[in-house]
Amino acid sequence: MEPVITCEHLTHYYGSRKIYEDLNFEIAPGHIVGLLGKNGTGKTTTINILMGYLTPTSGSCRIFGEESHRISPATRERIALLLEGHVQYSYMTISQIEKFYSSFYPKWDKDAYYGLMEKLKVAPGQKISRMSNGQRSQVSLGLILAQNADLLVLDDFSLGLDPGYRRLFCEYLRDYVKARGKTVFLTSHIIQDLEKLVDEVIIMDYGSILVQESAQSLMERFPGLTLEDIFIELTGKY
Repeated sequence: MEPVITCEHLTHYYGSRKIYEDLNFEIAPGHIVGLLGKNGTGKTTTINILMGYLTPTSGSCRIFGEESHRISPATRERIALLLEGHVQYSYMTISQIEKFYSSFYPKWDKDAYYGLMEKLKVAPGQKISRMSNGQRSQVSLGLILAQNADLLVLDDFSLGLDPGYRRLFCEYLRDYVKARGKTVFLTSHIIQDLEKLVDEVIIMDYGSILVQESAQSLMERFPGLTLEDIFIELTGKY
């Protein structure tokens, strides 16, 4: 099957500062791929190029076969995007914000949203302003899932999540993706708990790609280590 995302010879500079050079990767349908790296290594830059918000210095990206800077409205409808930072209308309740967002998405799947809210044990009438930061982040993630998109692009999805909420969402996301045949491209600098979520990993360092392979293969190459341990081994300690 045709890859959902294809990046070829992707190179980007900000002025004279090289972010990375000759980045190449593909994402197959139904896979969860993690772009992992420390802050400032180019993860959000890659997302912005993929979504057509930024033109690379050289190279190309395609999503569902279309050039990223020329994505048609029909293809954009197939993509759910979470940019770094979780923006919400905190004066709304859990049910009010779901109803508000549902009006913008024809394929809206409220069960995906309320399924996550049920795991959080929050009532539909609860105001977002009275929720913890971790719960608010989960509301944003639930709204992304409910869009029922074919491709989910999650930039620093774990922002604001404590370890418990991060594990909860990782488990829910994996079940959701496998049950519905979705594809996920996510970025993160927090590696804990991801080894049970991602199928493939791309580990970035400043200006280069250190690893591009399946999570299983990577774990087999470093027996006895967690994905977080491997990340630290390859990139140096925080």
